[in-house]
Amino acid sequence: MNMKRDDPAAGKLREDAEKIVKNAIAAVLPDKAVREALRTFDPSQGGKTVIIAVGKASWQMARAACDSLRNSISGGVVITKHGHSQGDLPGLRVFEAAHPVPDESSYIATREAIRLVSGLGTRDTVLFLLSGGGSSLFEEPLVSHDLLADVTRKLLLSGADIGKINTVRKRLSAVKAGRFALLCEPATVYSIILSDVLGNSPDTIASGPCSPDPTTSFDALSVVKEFNLEFPGEIMRLLEKETPKTLRNVRTFITGSVVELCKAAATEAGRLGYKPVILTSELSCEARDAGRELAAAAVKYASRPGEPVALIEGGETVVHVKGNGKGGRNQELVLAAAIVLDGVENVCVCSVGSDGTDGPTDAAGGYCDGHTCGAMREAGIDPAACLEDNDSYRALSSCGALIFTGPTGTNVNDLTLALVLPPQKNIQTVRHDREGQSYCDSCSRMI
Repeated sequence: MNMKRDDPAAGKLREDAEKIVKNAIAAVLPDKAVREALRTFDPSQGGKTVIIAVGKASWQMARAACDSLRNSISGGVVITKHGHSQGDLPGLRVFEAAHPVPDESSYIATREAIRLVSGLGTRDTVLFLLSGGGSSLFEEPLVSHDLLADVTRKLLLSGADIGKINTVRKRLSAVKAGRFALLCEPATVYSIILSDVLGNSPDTIASGPCSPDPTTSFDALSVVKEFNLEFPGEIMRLLEKETPKTLRNVRTFITGSVVELCKAAATEAGRLGYKPVILTSELSCEARDAGRELAAAAVKYASRPGEPVALIEGGETVVHVKGNGKGGRNQELVLAAAIVLDGVENVCVCSVGSDGTDGPTDAAGGYCDGHTCGAMREAGIDPAACLEDNDSYRALSSCGALIFTGPTGTNVNDLTLALVLPPQKNIQTVRHDREGQSYCDSCSRMI
């Protein structure tokens, strides 16, 4: 990050922001949560135990299950995002697939999962480990692959939130909206879910493969109407069909959430000497609006004397893509905040995806302070024009303001924070004239 060499506060703010992010994410890794959930899991029915792990955090969750169950596992499949696998796991096949739009690997891996659970008996158990990203990674479509990809892209670009997006696409799938649980019958499904959605609703997380679906065909058609989406008749006919409303063979344990992420960030901020203020753990609006509002709140705090403050938000914003640029919701939030903070001292804003990725980019998010826009302009970048073109990645990259974490092993939504250092007291340098009158050396005001 380019910054003034004579501004040590800017360096401290970035260092502290990255420490808070790193330690907050480490605090919500799923290992402990999975082991805790498995305390009530009893594989002693005499049948098979098959692991199906799906999502961006699935490798980490599956490893924790393997460590806990050891020789009790009969086999299984792990399906995670490209680049998120950390190697082989004993007795399991590990697949990597595409996100946020399914690819051929998604379909191949899902078919293998379906094969493994087909023909299981009443004494068998499917240990279903689910985390965010599963809507793309776990898919057996009821339409052609090209048509599903086109529908998914339109939904992602529409500005609809993840709940509304899933309301539509779960109806186009043979494994979403509880349908995978039906494929497992008569085996029991023990579902451990790492939540990445507001409210922790199991039917929304990864489109609820093993959860009854409370949404209706009317809801799905309403999303199409609300966002002026145009789909072919084949899609519209599927949207008119209802999904399973009850499931008899599923036990569900939800663990992890953005609330825990915010609390962990607050703990680390306090350790670093900031007064933590959790503004919300249910952030849900346009990314640029969230960035502007958080930056404006931070500026107000910066004008007041007092102790350092950390303003913390968790949730998931949306980007209504109208331009041709590259970026993610966290990067767009930060770029919008940077424009508000232009020239402001002692304030920064940082926003990252807890899974280590932000949109279709290799960055987890971004960072900005009062020097960011100036650094962009020095690099020949117009911050406002980039925001208008949804080109936050290029803008932040131009001045070293992207944050890279790599895959983190968890996925519990996004963390956004603003750090504020209190205004420094004005120190007057006094000079005296020949008559003994005192003056402020900086402004020549008589004292």
